[in-house]
Amino acid sequence: MNIGVDAGAFGMGNAVVANIGDVNSGYWNPAGLVQLEDKQIALMHSSYFANIALYDYAAFAMPIDDRSAWGISLIRFGVDDILNTTQLIDSQGNIDFNRVSLFSAADYGITFSYARRMPVQGLNYGVNAKVIRRVIGDFASSWGFGFDFGLQFRHKDWKFGLMARDITTTFNTWSIDEDLFNDVSDQIPEQDLPETTEITIPKLQLGVARTFTFNYDYSLTAEVDLNMRFAETNDVISTSFASITPAVGLQFAYTDLVFLRAGVGNFQNENNFGSESLTFQPNIGIGFKYKGIQVDYALTDIGDQSAAVYSNVFSLKIDWSLFR
Repeated sequence: MNIGVDAGAFGMGNAVVANIGDVNSGYWNPAGLVQLEDKQIALMHSSYFANIALYDYAAFAMPIDDRSAWGISLIRFGVDDILNTTQLIDSQGNIDFNRVSLFSAADYGITFSYARRMPVQGLNYGVNAKVIRRVIGDFASSWGFGFDFGLQFRHKDWKFGLMARDITTTFNTWSIDEDLFNDVSDQIPEQDLPETTEITIPKLQLGVARTFTFNYDYSLTAEVDLNMRFAETNDVISTSFASITPAVGLQFAYTDLVFLRAGVGNFQNENNFGSESLTFQPNIGIGFKYKGIQVDYALTDIGDQSAAVYSNVFSLKIDWSLFR
């Protein structure tokens, strides 16, 4: 649930919490859903780690009336066709490849979103209710629940956003098949039964954005976000109370038809064998929109600029006005 959605947002370095205002707002900031004028559908597919892991996303959102909107989204991140070799050796000590089976390790996230305009002009809020499902073959599975809260304020060309994730902390409770776990622990000594409860602590994302228009046809949207986690991490600003890393995104648009994007974020202080260096995550992207259909592409580094592992992200957004 921390990776993000939408190639357009990836291209801007995930700095979109203030500017977002479409079907993908359900993930980035549900308050942005009130900007919808019609129903929208979004789809995304990407792969990570040389196509070992697949990441897919689908969402739908629509206005309820002129003051409110709702949406639903589904995320799946999974590694499929993993070899289960726990039964490779039979009771006589012989290797039997017919005893090898396949399983998947997958995480699912379903989000229900609601947004509403407040009496103050330009101020909107949104809430998410999340259901998390995690499955590791027949070995273990879990259910989790959590809530998000978002705000947006728009005044002329300026936009401000706040997204508070997992505001009540998100709990995942695991159910582990102890018989299958013992098959693994018999082959790998000193394996303790894992904890059955996981807790995701709250996170905050603050953003400010502005759109500059040039000669009517050209515009530039710039956004700066601060991502805050309430734990001491390798973020560029880190204390025992909270850690903060900035993100910056730019989008150049021509007549709302062609979009060029660039972004940078995830600034980390990395310690490599005693030497410390600053790393960051670069992103670039491009998008095309025509008659209610928008196709976006992003090239993003899952870790930092020093790694050679880049991912190609494609997403599609369809506005229901296309069919009217």
